[in-house]
Amino acid sequence: MLFREKILVEKVDVIIPSYKPDQKFLELIDRLEHQTVPIHQIIIMNTEQKYFDRLFYGTSFLEKYKNITVKHLSKREFDHGRTRNQGVKKSEADIFVMMTDDAMPADEYMIEELLKGLKQKNVAVSYGRQLAYETSNEVEKFTRDFNYPSQARIKTKKDINTLGIKTFFCSNVCAAYKRDIFDALGGFIKHTIFNEDMIFAAGAIQADYGIAYVPEAKVYHSHHYTNMEQFRRNFDLGVSQVEHPEVFEGVPSESEGIKLVKKTITHLREKKKGSMIPGVIIQSGFKYLGYICGKNYRRLPRKMVVKCSMNKEYWS
Repeated sequence: MLFREKILVEKVDVIIPSYKPDQKFLELIDRLEHQTVPIHQIIIMNTEQKYFDRLFYGTSFLEKYKNITVKHLSKREFDHGRTRNQGVKKSEADIFVMMTDDAMPADEYMIEELLKGLKQKNVAVSYGRQLAYETSNEVEKFTRDFNYPSQARIKTKKDINTLGIKTFFCSNVCAAYKRDIFDALGGFIKHTIFNEDMIFAAGAIQADYGIAYVPEAKVYHSHHYTNMEQFRRNFDLGVSQVEHPEVFEGVPSESEGIKLVKKTITHLREKKKGSMIPGVIIQSGFKYLGYICGKNYRRLPRKMVVKCSMNKEYWS
């Protein structure tokens, strides 16, 4: 019989920004409430109350669990960094976990494993492994495995020369933060179009803290973006990088994208799914074009910038 190490922590809160939550969101909450480490408070930072009320209308779900706090805000008020900071301010826990409303804990040990990743004194953040849903296509499954491998590691400043941009990679789709370090480093950047998690991680690493990747902490999280959605997402990625040269300048990310495309094509050939390769090449073109346009957004007309962006409220 296997015995799991007992994790002792005073309080753990979970903070989830939500927008147009669906039935899966109810399952997410239910799985969080049945973790091996009890959650003190689940703080939901919801954008647009009407969509939230539509999901919960006629149910007793919010009465079922007494540790849920909901803060509603308008779409104009939402910001990736500021909204998360507001959620953290509502927490009194020594450790908080950031999630997104479309992530699903794979088992009851997710929180427990994230906490194990924070056991070393110099680690500021631990983040989990993202798995593609079983219904996802082969490309999405491989992409998740590429970005979230099975090997654990702690990334520090000394890894920049070998890992490059991957050193700062840290997704708050599922990530645990030590509150004292988070506050000391100033929290998430208060206004950003994208990448608030990587920008914080980069600051932590530059301050000589470590970032722990914990593949045992697992969530299901995958997307099926259209080509134009990939264009807009990568446009915002390019914007975030050019607006934060203190993080991304001198640590180019293009090589990682090229590596992913090459490995995906090789994987599809090995799986005898060569018919998917043209789609990968076309979508990669949309990604790259969006990224380059985003890096050069200051040269584009304002109307075109807004049209190209996935986060249009950022420009208002």
